[in-house]
Amino acid sequence: MRTYEIVIIFDASLDEDNVREVLDNVSNIIRSKGGNPGRMEHWGKRRFAYELAGRMEGYYVIFDVTAPSDAVSEASRALSLIDEVLRHKVLRIPDEVAGRQFKPVVGATLTSSQVPTVTAEKQTD
Repeated sequence: MRTYEIVIIFDASLDEDNVREVLDNVSNIIRSKGGNPGRMEHWGKRRFAYELAGRMEGYYVIFDVTAPSDAVSEASRALSLIDEVLRHKVLRIPDEVAGRQFKPVVGATLTSSQVPTVTAEKQTD
């Protein structure tokens, strides 16, 4: 499972109940596919730099998810079908940023020529 961040822009005229209902539906999709919905940040209403779908304002929500790729694909498809969602973007968070540790490959060894060396150079002024 990988870590993803989903940015969702809702129509600014929606009330909190409608936003919460959509987010609950997305969370249920992710859970049903074996994923784990995480932190959810409501950024609130923000003004757009340009007109988007005839609107100048949107309600932003940032949603962290740890899930298999098929769960995120299904959630993305569902978001694209919801009329209240103006835009959404799914970003895969790199493992290094997400704080995951890599498992070493069993039986893999590095030779001395593959190990990078770092040397300190003395600077003269």
